[in-house]
Amino acid sequence: MTSSISQWLRRTAPLVLVGTAVGLYLALSAKAQNGDPRDDEVSRIHIGYDIAPVPLNTQGLNPALVGLGSYIINASSTCNDCHTWPHYAPGGDPFQGQPEQINTQDYLGGGRPFPGGIVSRNLTPDPVTGLPAGLTLDEFINVIHTGIDPESPPDLLQVMPWPTFRKMRDRDLEAIYEYLSAIPSVP
Repeated sequence: MTSSISQWLRRTAPLVLVGTAVGLYLALSAKAQNGDPRDDEVSRIHIGYDIAPVPLNTQGLNPALVGLGSYIINASSTCNDCHTWPHYAPGGDPFQGQPEQINTQDYLGGGRPFPGGIVSRNLTPDPVTGLPAGLTLDEFINVIHTGIDPESPPDLLQVMPWPTFRKMRDRDLEAIYEYLSAIPSVP
């Protein structure tokens, strides 16, 4: 009886291995074709590094979050439109048919005036504390979730689209914060 089981295993084992390999191949192929979210995030991280308009200091930071934060800020949101003033370097305004050149000297340094005396905030790391916009991560997430800036409570932010950004995952907000921690400080 043991020899018949042994013979059966010798004959079927290769078929089982081939079947398992084919199944695994098909599953991985389907996963790749359907867009594995981890592959998508890795792609966004790489793109984030490619499109960062300023040099990044990732020392002590999570490099994956820095890259993802760059992608979110520079490819899928409009942070630069309000927090960099002026947005583009001279001769680099794509809306005037010029090759895009971000104003890197004032990148995310705030200063854009809005009606009612509102001025966009400097998001770069504070020169003394190193904290983006002078906020801890918890304070930053709280500002995004509530629209209440600790520098001007109890008023809600009136220009910042925090009602949209608060719908982001906390990981995305952490990525934005990590990226802001990696950019040069603008006085």
